[in-house]
Amino acid sequence: MSINGNENTEVTDETPLLSNQSRSKGASFASSVFNLMNAIMGSGILGLAYAMASTGIVSFCILLVLVSSLAGYSIHLLLKLCDQTGINSYEDLGGRALQKPGKVLVAVAILIQNVGAMSSYLFILKSELPATITSFLSPDHSGQTWYQDGRLLLILVTLCVILPLAILPKIGFLGYTSSLAFFFMLYFAIVVVVKKWSIPCPLPQNLTTFLGVSQVSNSSDSDCTPKLFVISSRSAYAIPTMAFSFLCHTAVLPIYCELDRPNKARMQNVANVSISLSFLVYLISALFGYLTFYAHVDSELLLGYDAYMPHDILVMTVRLAILIAVLLTVPLIHFPARKAVILLLRGNRPFSWLIHIATTVVILGTVLMLAILVPDIRNVFGVVGSTTSSCLLFVFPGIFYLKISPHPLRSFDSIGAMALVVFGLIMGVSSFSIIIFTWIQSS
Repeated sequence: MSINGNENTEVTDETPLLSNQSRSKGASFASSVFNLMNAIMGSGILGLAYAMASTGIVSFCILLVLVSSLAGYSIHLLLKLCDQTGINSYEDLGGRALQKPGKVLVAVAILIQNVGAMSSYLFILKSELPATITSFLSPDHSGQTWYQDGRLLLILVTLCVILPLAILPKIGFLGYTSSLAFFFMLYFAIVVVVKKWSIPCPLPQNLTTFLGVSQVSNSSDSDCTPKLFVISSRSAYAIPTMAFSFLCHTAVLPIYCELDRPNKARMQNVANVSISLSFLVYLISALFGYLTFYAHVDSELLLGYDAYMPHDILVMTVRLAILIAVLLTVPLIHFPARKAVILLLRGNRPFSWLIHIATTVVILGTVLMLAILVPDIRNVFGVVGSTTSSCLLFVFPGIFYLKISPHPLRSFDSIGAMALVVFGLIMGVSSFSIIIFTWIQSS
């Protein structure tokens, strides 16, 4: 990776990333915003309504503003480091700050983060595929059949669809189709708003059979009062879920390099617009999802609609849209995970089909086992969000800035970097500890 000039060279917000170099026209501002939003928006949107139910509306809004603002600030630090060093990858920034251990640490964090993200997507497939198939059957259909077994369907889809796509050495064509994912998420938010007035509160006390399991909804008038502040053991999942939902930092520097007329101020505006629009979609879907089910909201929001309107056209179409987005996104998330593993094991050795295929199978097998064994998607959001997401979002950008930047420790950004590291460590350790303690208690 090239390093441009002296690292102590004065860099301003208007300094172009690739000054004094010939460069073809890059991506437009709008295209870069769209690409970064695709990196931000993901499965986390399905767990934010549960996070709001666990913290209360006011607490949730405060935390969401805090996490999104810190995400924007940590991107600001990464962009400054990129301009100061000429480095345009997260792993290489880790290597510059902490030598080889730093590069390995970042690569491991990215691997775990992507495995967690893929697990959350496969969990969605496991829970939503049977519901999708059942919704297209007649209401009189009863009995348990093979296509209502989410684990079996997940194995079949992984072997027949995801594995063939992930094993390809190049998968650029999926980059275009994955752009549909944002529109699917926007459509999901719209459906959540519309369906707020389709499900009454208190929830009807009817016996429903969902995926072969009888469920009774017990709800009273008191459950229809929104809670502004909530403190419970479930609250420990809130910030990790938000951190999981806003993590896009591994994509920021590549998008910066592809930006037309790249400079820090322009890319920071791209990040601010992307985070603000994602914040709006997240907040709307979480708020109206919570105001639909209140304390009975499921950790995977779509499951709540399955129990009360399994054959509703809008719910069926949004579920199908989410499933398509998941199927197209998993192979893309797999690519950087496999790259991290191969770099850790083989360095820069020549391409080997044997290593390529073996690594693909091992990673997908691990992700598949996690998705099958994990009973609740909130566990994925909680554990991954409190560990690797908090490191990549808060801790690493702060530490790298303090190690690389020539600015004094009393400068504004150095103090901000220290605050970012402290917040990330406190949030990650406390949330992870409470989650583990909750698991021990429940077992």
